[in-house]
Amino acid sequence: MDKFGKSQPVKRIEDVRFLNGTGRYVDDIAPEGALRGYVFRSTVAHAGIDRLDVADAREVPGVHLVLTAADLTEAGYTEGLWGTTVPNRDGSTGAAPFRPVLATDTVRHVGEALAYIVADNLEAARDAAELIEFDYTDKDVHLGLQSGGPEIHPEAPENVAFDWGMGDEDATQAAFDSAHRTVSLDVEDNRIIVNAMEPRGCYSEMEGDRLHVSINAQGVWEHKKHIARVLNMAPEEVRITNPDTGGGFGMKAMPHPENFLTAIACKMLGKPVRWMSERTEGMLSDNAGRDLRHTAELAFDENNRITAYRVQTVANMGAYNSHFAQAIQTSLFSKVLMGVYDVQTSWLQVEGVYTNTTPVDAYRGAGRPEAIYLLERVIDRAARELGVDPWDLRRINFIKPHQFPYKTTTGETYDVGDFDRVLSRAESFADRAGFDARRAASEAEGKLRGLGLCYYIESILGAPVEDVKVTFDEDGGASIYVGTQSNGQGHETVFTQFLSDQTGIPADKIRFVQGDSDLIARGGGTGGSRSVTIQNTATLAAVEKIITAFTAFLAEQQGVDEAEISFDDEQFRVGTSNVTPTMLEVAQMAREAGRTDLLTFDATVTLDARSFPNGAHVAEVEIDPETGKVTVDRYTVVDDFGNLINPMLAEGQVHGGVVQGLGQALTERVVYDEDGQLLTATFMDYAMPRADDVPMIGFTTEATPSVTNPMGMKGCGEAGTVGALAAVANAVQDAMWAKGVRQADMPFTPQRVWGLLQDARVAAE
Repeated sequence: MDKFGKSQPVKRIEDVRFLNGTGRYVDDIAPEGALRGYVFRSTVAHAGIDRLDVADAREVPGVHLVLTAADLTEAGYTEGLWGTTVPNRDGSTGAAPFRPVLATDTVRHVGEALAYIVADNLEAARDAAELIEFDYTDKDVHLGLQSGGPEIHPEAPENVAFDWGMGDEDATQAAFDSAHRTVSLDVEDNRIIVNAMEPRGCYSEMEGDRLHVSINAQGVWEHKKHIARVLNMAPEEVRITNPDTGGGFGMKAMPHPENFLTAIACKMLGKPVRWMSERTEGMLSDNAGRDLRHTAELAFDENNRITAYRVQTVANMGAYNSHFAQAIQTSLFSKVLMGVYDVQTSWLQVEGVYTNTTPVDAYRGAGRPEAIYLLERVIDRAARELGVDPWDLRRINFIKPHQFPYKTTTGETYDVGDFDRVLSRAESFADRAGFDARRAASEAEGKLRGLGLCYYIESILGAPVEDVKVTFDEDGGASIYVGTQSNGQGHETVFTQFLSDQTGIPADKIRFVQGDSDLIARGGGTGGSRSVTIQNTATLAAVEKIITAFTAFLAEQQGVDEAEISFDDEQFRVGTSNVTPTMLEVAQMAREAGRTDLLTFDATVTLDARSFPNGAHVAEVEIDPETGKVTVDRYTVVDDFGNLINPMLAEGQVHGGVVQGLGQALTERVVYDEDGQLLTATFMDYAMPRADDVPMIGFTTEATPSVTNPMGMKGCGEAGTVGALAAVANAVQDAMWAKGVRQADMPFTPQRVWGLLQDARVAAE
């Protein structure tokens, strides 16, 4: 393959090494002979630590180090994990209780790290852990999704992490007071465990006087900043690398305690140390996702137009503020609060609460899936109560194309959109007209069939600044250094594809470099569907620099005016002559002329405005009322992603996102018992979606190019999840509505669905 074409479904370059077993994952590349780290964790959810005796553990053959919180303090490591805070409604700041790297005097969730053991091998470390004596005094556990209860942090009275609001509460109340009709709905958004294919892991080693930490993360610079902070080191003394990573989904974006412990142990011992999570360990300690309860209310006028929207939310923070957690269900949720609907009066009030559970943070979509799920559930409920077709109710309230750019009630500016065009395409693509016949066929077999629609919009987030570096190398090829980080999305392919397309450099002559804080000055990492949009914008800026510099060089070499030099994405042309060098040939000419200044180019770009991918998801489910089993029989997606760089990769991202949404909607649910013990800590108990839970997914696009970036792109990485939750939930509700079921919450497991149908039957008798 010499050159990629524009917007072509190019196969993934990186899949060759992934499929033949030569991927470079963190646990594959740890230094030979590295010591093994092992975490001794709390077995109780809330307790005062009376005694943590590690003396016998330190005597186990092969054990090099056993760290406790007291040891960290004695060694001068007193910093804790960092977490965002948001403003409260009264003007104060959300609670910021200290989160230690190792528990100090209190444990606050099962799985919290108490001690870190470093040994020659895992067997010795586990043997040592068995000898640790952990005496404690039980404290009452707070698990409910409400404030109050046993105190978890003195800094958070009533266990309230924050009390946040956005909008005009008085105007919203006035709109409800004067409304023709109002509709309300209580909605639960179940907690999930991320369960990336590759669990979390890291290793640390000393490179002279510098510390090198390799982490399977979503970027290196955030980790560099916080590891330097906790280890009392200057940032330039720390190098972070990020090798191949088997899935991140938000959970790997932020530091966890083990990253710091592994680095500290390495510094103390002067030897490489590695740590790798086991699956149950990850379920106990990885940041979880979602876990909310809402009350949503819509006010309507006599024409079924929405006049106001009011939301009250309780969000579980878990035992501590994780990295982004307080921002997820507040500022990020609010970005798409009103979805695609033309409403200018709203009030959003969110109360964050601490519980004795694993901390909660970003999970694919981070606030946007939660907001759209809630809105699209209450829109469907409103259609039923108003007696309006749910598709028509959405059309009545859509923001119209002539209203763009459109400033939302929460201050976001949507750049472009044609929601009715996308919805009409989805209506046809999903064969809505044939649904009644399919429902009748299901009923003839004793089954229930439902159709669910979700029209989502997503706000592309993440750092608005990105860097790139392009070098022309001595072997005649080129390298591109990026500030984002692939977790399996296909970055190597798409960034190589784009540079090749813009420069004419053959793809097999381009080296892709990511995940090394020494090789590129800074970067925003991966999160918020930002990567391809902002990284390729930076690449465009670098290419412009290259063309400008090479044009000046060629003009000097050929003795012509710069205006006579042109570049057509493949070759430079010098006036009417037959001089048509490629970019690589010009680079070689510059090298031979001693112009080393023409061999490295970098660029930094800032996107001043977001893009807003949107689309329609249509789910069709069939339910067996005898067993409660829900089968997703048909699934259709029509997305507006603007212009696509690689349609195949975009479709793959949608498929993956939809499957994660189906998992939460149908099978996944975290369960704790009354003592805070995790009951879903293995794949025997926590039901991940399987192949037979997922239908073939119909996917197409209906683009309105964005105007906020030079490529007209809109990110796609999280869109599948944003749309899937409500599409499936609305389909399940539709199937059970005629049977009297009025409140259906995820996950729609057979037991839960069967129980809802039985309760409705009994109530009707």
